[in-house]
Amino acid sequence: MIQQPSAAEEAGRLGLACELVAKRTLDSDWLPAFEAVPRHLFVPDVIWPGSASGDRPCDRVVRGEDPAAWWTAVHTDVPITTQWDDGAYTGPGTGKVPTCSNSMPSMVFSMLRALAVEEGGRILEIGTGTGWNAALLAHRAGGANVVTVEVDDGLAASARSRLEAAAARTGDTVPVTVVGDGADGHPALVPYSRVIATCSVERVPAQWLAQCAPGAVIVVPWGPAYGGEGIARLTVREDGSADGPFTASSAFMRLRGQREDRPPPGAYLSRPWPGGGRRSSTGLSPELVGGWSAMFAIGVRVPGLFCRTGGRRRDGSYRMWLYDTGVTSWATADHTPGRDAYSVVQSGPRALWDELEAAWDWWQGHGEPGFDRFTLTVSAEGEQRIALDEESWVV
Repeated sequence: MIQQPSAAEEAGRLGLACELVAKRTLDSDWLPAFEAVPRHLFVPDVIWPGSASGDRPCDRVVRGEDPAAWWTAVHTDVPITTQWDDGAYTGPGTGKVPTCSNSMPSMVFSMLRALAVEEGGRILEIGTGTGWNAALLAHRAGGANVVTVEVDDGLAASARSRLEAAAARTGDTVPVTVVGDGADGHPALVPYSRVIATCSVERVPAQWLAQCAPGAVIVVPWGPAYGGEGIARLTVREDGSADGPFTASSAFMRLRGQREDRPPPGAYLSRPWPGGGRRSSTGLSPELVGGWSAMFAIGVRVPGLFCRTGGRRRDGSYRMWLYDTGVTSWATADHTPGRDAYSVVQSGPRALWDELEAAWDWWQGHGEPGFDRFTLTVSAEGEQRIALDEESWVV
């Protein structure tokens, strides 16, 4: 049984609304939905609150043990992790990999605004999660016009219960809820005029484009293997392709079928580091290539590149490892605070640090562009191209 909020809790909800309005992410089009289906109806009793900066979630908060902390998290503009390791971890502290969340409200409403919902159009949501996004869409567009797909049957069942309870309060129709692989969309109810994903992808599934009517809008978090991620707003064309700009940075969990399953370090080194690698030095600090926009630019310029970073030592030094997804090459760059030259070792047919450094120089030479200067094009067959100004390339 969901308890009714107290006056203090209602004040918290009003405070969150005012904050989102001040940030210009919640507007008059979506305010009625925010009020009708409040966030607290879709946040489970056990949560791991995050932070606005996207840092690792805090320790577990249990509503029955600390209701004040639970309500504070709900009424704060932060993401809330609601599942770890596909439900395998439920204890104190945190698990290894977050696998479900109630997204940061400012991100939720900025993506809904980018979706530009039209009356009467059918909407496909990929990733039901806790169900809040689907409930907001149902209140705005009508539940019969919303199809939401969730791959995790346990999450889908919980979300369905919350959606039914919310609909009983508001009189809204419950969205069409589907358990399945979001990459497949839901062909039974095509065509869609809008598609929104609450998970990120490295490749936009061709099925989404095929299930859309010409002129449909797809809002999806997209990011390369190396890192960095932004919200792409794509418009579907008559030929079945889609293209559009990136509107903002983002940080979402991957679509389950595209989760990173990177080879272990042992797959690259047959003997201990430096393993016969080629030694050199660089003036580019590993510290500089970890910013979100920089990672995005490097990732779209250097295909199949990913990185791992070892733990920092007491003096702040660490070793950055680069690998290619084809398991052919690796590189390291050693960072030590206060230095202006850094040791590099590279091995394999690809000189991965050199490739990264060339991408960094390219990004710097173009004025360190942010996400809003890039565009993404996806062909009907699934080929992807990134463009910046007059330059474009396959990713």
